[in-house]
Amino acid sequence: MSVLGDFYRLEDGELTPVIESFAEVQLKVADSWLVDEGRVRSFDAHLERFGSWVVSEDSRQQQYLPGYFAEIRRILPRVGRWFPRMEYHAEQPADLRLYLRLREAPEKVNSLTLWTYPEADPRHNPTVKGPDLSLCQQLRRHANMNGADEAVITDSRGFVAEGALSALVWWRGDVLCSSNDQTKWLASITRDEVFSIANQMGFEVRVENVKPSDLASLPVWALSSLNGIMPVRSWIGVADDLPESSNLDAFLKRLKLLGTQLG
Repeated sequence: MSVLGDFYRLEDGELTPVIESFAEVQLKVADSWLVDEGRVRSFDAHLERFGSWVVSEDSRQQQYLPGYFAEIRRILPRVGRWFPRMEYHAEQPADLRLYLRLREAPEKVNSLTLWTYPEADPRHNPTVKGPDLSLCQQLRRHANMNGADEAVITDSRGFVAEGALSALVWWRGDVLCSSNDQTKWLASITRDEVFSIANQMGFEVRVENVKPSDLASLPVWALSSLNGIMPVRSWIGVADDLPESSNLDAFLKRLKLLGTQLG
């Protein structure tokens, strides 16, 4: 397996290994999730989200998606930690556009430092994962060069949208908050999971517009399918030491319980 993982394409109803081409790729849609010893959180939600994005790009793909999803279930490993990615390549013939990249999961990140990207949201299509994936990876590398782990994207007014490759939530006392729809952000399955846990535990949830400076004294979590909940230690230029939430352990335990075994 290469560092990029094994690469498969749906051909005649089967996921077939292919040699990756370095020609221009139009990655219109992508979606990733963690497989840990055969257990996955919200697997059907990932398939549904990817499928809806793909069909919005090309309705002809509807006929291929059920077989594609069945093949993914068949091929996913049941042992080890994996971070597979579904991909839709618009430059290929209509019946050869669905791919799977099977990658080993990187080491888990338990906490992180944020850095605010200093310009307004540079993404072209923030509400679909894929078209801006390479750009978001570049934003994260900018954060790395500035001593942080993740870049925070803000809109033209300076309001927080999300992380380059993560969703953001924060606590105001016993109220769990996140960005509202006045900013553009990717519909996050992990955010939905965390909000659902909050509701089950009796916490209020709220969406709001905030600037980074508004969060300087609040517990902040970054969320992703790969790492789950990552408490933010610090935010460069905002706070050297952000407080921790007393609710973290309870949420981590409940999030882990959402994992179900692949059939």
